[in-house]
Amino acid sequence: MHFDTITAITPPDLTWQQEALCAQTGADFFFPEPGSSVREAKRICGMCPIRSACLDYALDNDERFGVWGGLSEKERLELRRTSH
Repeated sequence: MHFDTITAITPPDLTWQQEALCAQTGADFFFPEPGSSVREAKRICGMCPIRSACLDYALDNDERFGVWGGLSEKERLELRRTSH
């Protein structure tokens, strides 16, 4: 089999992450130990100007851990279930 063109796999554009408030605070709030509170992460997400891009990324990439776009793992799972 011969391929005339090579399709490059390009990584997703993650430049939006540079503007994220979580990038300035550290991952501890956003990836807490099981059973720990995500309240502080959600508070930070609530002030973040790119919250919707973050949530879209998490949903598009099936992120299973942490707080993304202001939603916990369980909340994103529920959102996926109700949106299908």
